[in-house]
Order: sequence, then C-alpha cells, then structure tokens
Amino acid sequence: MATRVRDLSIPDELDREISRESAERSTTWSGMAAELLDEALRMRRAPGVVFVDGPAGRRAAVAGTGLDVWEVVATWRASAEDFDQLRQNYAWLTEPQLRAALAYYELYPREIDARLRREAEWTPERVASDLAHARPSNA
Repeated sequence: MATRVRDLSIPDELDREISRESAERSTTWSGMAAELLDEALRMRRAPGVVFVDGPAGRRAAVAGTGLDVWEVVATWRASAEDFDQLRQNYAWLTEPQLRAALAYYELYPREIDARLRREAEWTPERVASDLAHARPSNA
C-alpha cells in the first residue's frame, strides 16, 4: 500500500491519546493514527458498525450485538441471501443492525470474504488435529 506524508495539526490531548494507544499496542504513532483514521472512515461510511479487539485481532462488528460482520454475512449467504430469512435467523436484532452489516460487506467485500475463507478452513478434522487439547476427555 502506498503511503503519503501529510502535515496534520491536532490538539495536544488527542496527541497524548494516540501516543498512549500506540504504546499499548506496540506500534508507531503514525501507524496508530492511520489505523484510527481508517476505522473512523469505515464507521462513518457504514453507521452501526464498530471495531472490536479479540483473539482473532481487530475486526468489524455490529454495534451493541457481540456479532462480527462476517458472522451476519455468513448467515445471510447460508440463507441464499434472503433478507427475510436473515431477520428470522437474528430475530433479536433490528433491521438497521442487519442492514449495517450488509452495508459494510458491500463496501469492504475483500475483508469479509477473506475472513469467511479463513473460517471455512476450520473443519472438524482440523480442529481435532490443531486443537486436540480442546476435545472433551472420555470420562
């Protein structure tokens, strides 16, 4: 990815917050600022989507749900991309929440498709092989 150097004037408090965040995440100030700007633009373009941390790294999620965007998209695809079926599958979510996930996918399909491919690699055989310690023991 190409990068460009720009002048940026920011308030001292924001500089301190970016510095604190970059130190906590062991990255540069510039890298942290670029990540924050990218996420802010994505959230502005897809209202209702937020970014969260987890074992799989930072990812897009539907605000207030605990669901990642890729999970909603996977269910939508499994429902033959039928929105009414998606609503039935996630009856506890609002229509705007579901539409936010699909809007994010429309804007950033490569990101979500890549995650769906990674998830598809977790077959029962791979889980048994790679995560043998996670199998229940025979009592």
